[in-house]
Amino acid sequence: MISTAILQSTLENILEITGTTAGLFDANGKEVASNDGLKGIDTEAVRAFIERGTDKTKDGRFIYSLFTDEADIRYAVVADSNSKNADMTVKLLLHELKLLSDAYKEKLDKDNFVKNLILDNLLQIDIYNRARKLHIDFNVKRAVFIIESQGKEAIVNGILDEYARKYPKDLYTTVDENNVVLVHELTQEEDAQGELKTYSEALKADLEDAGVMGRVSYGAVIDEIKEVSKSYKEAKLSLDVGKIFYEEKQIVAYNNLGIGRLIYQLPLNLCRMFIKEIFDDKTPDQFDKETLTTIAKFFENNLNVSETSRQLFIHRNTLVYRLDKIQKNTGLDLRAFDDAITFKIALMVVKYMEYMKKIDY
Repeated sequence: MISTAILQSTLENILEITGTTAGLFDANGKEVASNDGLKGIDTEAVRAFIERGTDKTKDGRFIYSLFTDEADIRYAVVADSNSKNADMTVKLLLHELKLLSDAYKEKLDKDNFVKNLILDNLLQIDIYNRARKLHIDFNVKRAVFIIESQGKEAIVNGILDEYARKYPKDLYTTVDENNVVLVHELTQEEDAQGELKTYSEALKADLEDAGVMGRVSYGAVIDEIKEVSKSYKEAKLSLDVGKIFYEEKQIVAYNNLGIGRLIYQLPLNLCRMFIKEIFDDKTPDQFDKETLTTIAKFFENNLNVSETSRQLFIHRNTLVYRLDKIQKNTGLDLRAFDDAITFKIALMVVKYMEYMKKIDY
């Protein structure tokens, strides 16, 4: 349905001009918008008027007029006949409701179109026919974004309403209560990646300002509307890979997934064989917190013993002792490049296996 905030704003703008006392009521007779002067309305009388389905009537002090369309959007416009410009106000409100209803239906049509696009539910000819009907360009560069909102769908949709005014050619749809899909049309073809980076950072900043601590992921740039599902799948992959391997990142791009992309596509039985081959019965996740912190900091400092010991506030010999202990337990010397790479990959494989185990449960 048309949002209450939009209805209230529309009503206030018209009543400010006409100086009339009026209100809008939904199909159940519940007030959805009004100014302060509308008192003494009998909601049962409003409900009865709507149920009768008559276009317009006057009952005592109030003028009632019904708005309805083929989508069964129904509102009663009620104005105080004793206030000035009452009849004109009713006509203006009915006209605005028609415009809002048409916009709402177009939004629903676009929402349905995007849902079918990302799910690959449309034949190519249907894609072009529906895009033409909805005035959507075929051959422009786009990229699909997924916003993981952690159950704050209403807030995210409010932000996207603002973006819809700023980027009127973008398309939106809700996947579930936690995920919203945005199909962004690029405006700078010569620097597509730069635009996507700037756009995603702005989007993340707006989400944070609204109290939404979610993730933003996006797929590669596509050239045609029919490729939206491809970019969506890439964005979905980016979201999953980011959760597993790049927890510290709140924005994940498909073109920057690194080795995480490869590991994510490995069969689990192959992963188990790899971990068994490298560590036998002891896996990296079984090390104590101190050891794991040491390993992470050592990798972060590109295997530099002096810098790692400095950042951990420990003596160089203490770090060497810990590295020797890891070598004794695993047979891998993290000071050697090949062994360090093997261990790093093993850590990522274990993370992937743990993630998949949670999904199975």
